[in-house]
Amino acid sequence: MVTFIPFGEKPNREGVLYVLNLLKRNKILEDYMIVESSRIDLLAERIPVDRGYVVGDHLAVYGIVEKLRPQALLSIDAHTDLMHDYLDHGSWLAYALEDRYVNRAAVLAPVLMIPTTERTELWTRRVKIYPALLRSRKVRGKWRAYKNLQTTPLEEILTDARKYLGHEIYLTVDMDVLRPEYRIARFQHGELTLEELLTLLEEIKKRFKIVAFDIAEVSDRIKRSKLGKKAILEVFSLLMG
Repeated sequence: MVTFIPFGEKPNREGVLYVLNLLKRNKILEDYMIVESSRIDLLAERIPVDRGYVVGDHLAVYGIVEKLRPQALLSIDAHTDLMHDYLDHGSWLAYALEDRYVNRAAVLAPVLMIPTTERTELWTRRVKIYPALLRSRKVRGKWRAYKNLQTTPLEEILTDARKYLGHEIYLTVDMDVLRPEYRIARFQHGELTLEELLTLLEEIKKRFKIVAFDIAEVSDRIKRSKLGKKAILEVFSLLMG
């Protein structure tokens, strides 16, 4: 079964329901349910233990992992979602790690990694980051490059992530990881084409046991995006297959 969670502001809610109907029209969705909540603290008690979830605001995944308590989580996202100031779509993973809903995590393909204000901290404990582009960090006084999709072979990155996370993972795919022309999410987009994302997902499926997955940050922009509709259909089909 697949659970649809129209959580967040109106564009996110409408986007999730549009995707539900899109999948039904294309006859690639059978059993499903809709779970609604206006509060993140009530979401975990309402959602079922399921194989797949389609959500609006990425914050909803905080409620999903509170329910499922996966040992490890792999996030594909244009953002790290590791800001540590207050709980929202840009910090849910940091708080999921802090609250021990997830023991370890890895983030693949972020392009935006820097805290936006001086008061914002970046959570760094029990998580690895593999940026989409070449990025560096200071380690013991020296600048060192992250393993990244621009200069490091995908096989090497996933081997490293497998060693860190183990065999079983919860997978979250934020659709803003795609380039701007796909017009699915509401905020800044990433650097991946649909073909690159599908290749990444196929390789993840080969190397990990995905205990459950979600497709996140769906918005009503997809109604006017031919590329966005194609991306949703293909990503959903691959993950459900």
